[in-house]
Amino acid sequence: MTSQTVLTEISQGVLTLTINRPERRNAIDTATYLTLAEQVSSVDIKAIRAIVLTGANNYFTAGNDLKDFQAPRPEGDSAGLTFLRSLVNCDLPIVAAIEGSAIGIGVTMLQHCDFVYAADNANFKIPFVPLGLCPEGASSLLLAQIVGPRRATDWLLRGQPFTATEAYDAGFLTGLCRPGETLSHARKIAAELSALPPEALQLSKRMLKHSQRSKIHETFDYELGLFSQRLKSEEAQAAFAGFFKAKA
Repeated sequence: MTSQTVLTEISQGVLTLTINRPERRNAIDTATYLTLAEQVSSVDIKAIRAIVLTGANNYFTAGNDLKDFQAPRPEGDSAGLTFLRSLVNCDLPIVAAIEGSAIGIGVTMLQHCDFVYAADNANFKIPFVPLGLCPEGASSLLLAQIVGPRRATDWLLRGQPFTATEAYDAGFLTGLCRPGETLSHARKIAAELSALPPEALQLSKRMLKHSQRSKIHETFDYELGLFSQRLKSEEAQAAFAGFFKAKA
């Protein structure tokens, strides 16, 4: 599966996936999710040793394309959840490079990356409650584990922006970079990883994730039912209408 909305590049055993919808601030639609999921799930582990995930035009992603939230949803996993499951199941190290902003699922997907580097002027936001929604991406489980329950509660319930420095200090980021240098640094780390013995590298990641993987998938299922209900709620539909009116 290929798409102009996901750019792929392979170098030194590293697959770089670039979300490429700059006209929508790299908001991720159904086709883009499925392309990302296919790239991650079908990666040739004999040729590829690490994955870098980033966004085009110095912007990571504005999150889920809200237009898709207003379309009828199929039963079972959404396209976004299919992508998240591919990240969870991947035994290759995944390195994220964040420039500009990461919003919504643009933040929660980072919980499933192994290394996360951001420009020191980047910003983050998880606006589920302000949009009449609820946590997704296993953030109801993982975020408190990563940044502590007080910080997780603040970020998830208030839905206010937070800075790269705040994210780094909370332990959400692996490191900070100068603006414009995040992707090159992420690729450097990925190249270092790709030079390591591949079986030992993949086994070690599998061991680190072993105790959590089943719990994460269980949380995905739990969140899915509630998130689907919230999408149909009057609160969410009113929030979406307000968003599109403001953009008109």
